Amino acid sequence: MIFNSMAFAIFLPIVFILYWVFPHKYRYLFLLAASFYFYMYMDVRYLFFLSGTCVLSFFLGLALQRAKTPSSKKIFLFTGVLILAGVLILLKYLGFFLGLTGLPSPAIQFMLPVGISFYTFQTLGYLIDIYRGKYPAERHFGYYCLFVSFFPHLLSGPIGRGDLLLPQFKKVRSFDSSKAAYGVKLMTVGYFKKLVVAGLLTPTVDAVYNNPENYIGLVYIIATVMFALQIYCDFSGYSDIAAGCAKLFGIDLTENFKTPYFSRSIREFWGRWHISLSGWFRDYVYIPLGGNRVCMFRHCLNLMLTFLISGLWHGAGLTYLVWGGIHGFYQIIEACFQRAGNSARTRLQIQHTPSSDAGQTGKHSRIKNMFSTFLTFLAVCFAWVFFRANSLSDAWRIISLSLYGINDFDNYLKTAIICLDQSYSYLIYLCIPIFLLMLYDYASLKTDVIAYLSSRKAGVRYCVYVLFLLAILLFSEKGVSTEFYYFQF
Repeated sequence: MIFNSMAFAIFLPIVFILYWVFPHKYRYLFLLAASFYFYMYMDVRYLFFLSGTCVLSFFLGLALQRAKTPSSKKIFLFTGVLILAGVLILLKYLGFFLGLTGLPSPAIQFMLPVGISFYTFQTLGYLIDIYRGKYPAERHFGYYCLFVSFFPHLLSGPIGRGDLLLPQFKKVRSFDSSKAAYGVKLMTVGYFKKLVVAGLLTPTVDAVYNNPENYIGLVYIIATVMFALQIYCDFSGYSDIAAGCAKLFGIDLTENFKTPYFSRSIREFWGRWHISLSGWFRDYVYIPLGGNRVCMFRHCLNLMLTFLISGLWHGAGLTYLVWGGIHGFYQIIEACFQRAGNSARTRLQIQHTPSSDAGQTGKHSRIKNMFSTFLTFLAVCFAWVFFRANSLSDAWRIISLSLYGINDFDNYLKTAIICLDQSYSYLIYLCIPIFLLMLYDYASLKTDVIAYLSSRKAGVRYCVYVLFLLAILLFSEKGVSTEFYYFQF
């Protein structure tokens, strides 16, 4: 069941009402049953994988808690990682690894359950936290299953942490109308991102990237920027809907996106993009490898390995591996510059004296920040080419021919318009929701826009709400038929 479907539009209100009707001691059971139904609605066979993951990780968590010696703890953790990660690798990566070795792909095509990458990483993180003694293992099987299968975050995250989610499921709470209202507004923002912005951009992106041989020049750059916005709106839209939906039940999920395209460095970008996954790789891959507490060579190697694994997590293909490697290279360059800058500052005594040029300095700082943001966005877009391209050869064609004909800029621009097969009026129409998105994200840098609007007078806030809903109705073209992009991962 996907969030932008009629089935979900019927499912959510029923579950929401019944959840608050049930006494507290039965709510987890009802929410667990609803979550399992939500998952099996897509394919009943998926439930086998989800149930198996819940049972295995639950009992391994208890075994880790009760283990008396470090060696026995390591055995239980190794068993969990081997089985859980092994199943994921078998289902998702077997054909890819066999292809790299030149061996034929298996005759049997394995089914890949939707969301398995997300809940596998969530359970692996839980077991590693138990092993480290971060918090005790959950002893209630029902609450643990709900932690893994909670339907708002089941299919595409955010990846939950046991110490943050499990206590919330157990907490005795009464219905909070303000929190539920905030959740509905957050879901509306998510639907705007998905149905309007991502929905409008997807056809053009698919047309160019699925048939790159039919295009040339500026249209590649336009399609790449469109994809950058599409994937952001698609995935952050999902995360907003998931977080808003969870708030209807009094649950707070991890914030997954913080206006990432306003980042001034690649490091900052990854602190704002898919935050739950970035945090997972930081805590369970990068830091155990040694993080930055090692020599420079090892630090760079740790960064590259982390991002190569991140690339493979997104998909079993060389394009995803290259995408991860590019971001690893970006991080290494930034780390080298940062370390060189720190060394220089330790050698030089920099004196700060009051100056009448303070205003000019502030202006230069703003220009520098804008330039850094622009360069970061360009670097991210360059990497997105490999992420979206169907093959490395397609990616190379798009990159190598993006500036073809730029010497004759008028013709360069006209060719792109012709290739896009869209009128100028439609392109202007397309810019309206993108402008609204940028305005919302820019305002979000300094304040919680939803909370701010909720504090305004009724006439003002309801006017904004109506305009927002009208925008969804007017600009949405593909509506309920489109799945979320990250479902494939």
